[in-house]
Amino acid sequence: MKKLLSLLLAAVLACALVGCGSADTNNDNAGIADAKELLTTVWAAHADDEKFATFGGDMDEANMTQDAPGNFGIADAEVLDSMLGYPAAEVDKIDGAASLIHMMNANTFTVGAYHVVNADDVAAVADALKENIANRQWMCGFPDKMVIVTVEDYVVAMFGAAELVDNFNAKLTGAYTAAEVVCDEALL
Repeated sequence: MKKLLSLLLAAVLACALVGCGSADTNNDNAGIADAKELLTTVWAAHADDEKFATFGGDMDEANMTQDAPGNFGIADAEVLDSMLGYPAAEVDKIDGAASLIHMMNANTFTVGAYHVVNADDVAAVADALKENIANRQWMCGFPDKMVIVTVEDYVVAMFGAAELVDNFNAKLTGAYTAAEVVCDEALL
């Protein structure tokens, strides 16, 4: 029933946009409230048959979610690093984070979104994420690839199975016109 209502609401919204003469459904950064909303927008763009069992957020009861993105606390930089691959030494450059992780194995799919405090630091954060993820010692299987995307003052880093990463990246770049892929590499 919930899915049917969501589909009906989406159809009504699409008709309203067409009726107003607007075919552009892309968002811009002005509408992004936080990292969790960014990931939620992208996850909602996935069809039901594209989704997989996930959890979001950190282990804090207030942040942990099932089958949806969740906020990820940044107070413990070591946990942020070990769970999402965000370099602990760069934690002072962000003021918010969110995540979505494959329920069975984080190496199958993990995405973290980070709000960078100073827009001038976005490139440095993206580079630090790339280096930190590429140099990880993987356990329980190896992810196929990583992709890092910037959306204005947000950085989104994902790694895992190529098909899942590519699909999430396509939904992300389709949802936000300001999205720019800064890294799309195989992890070996």
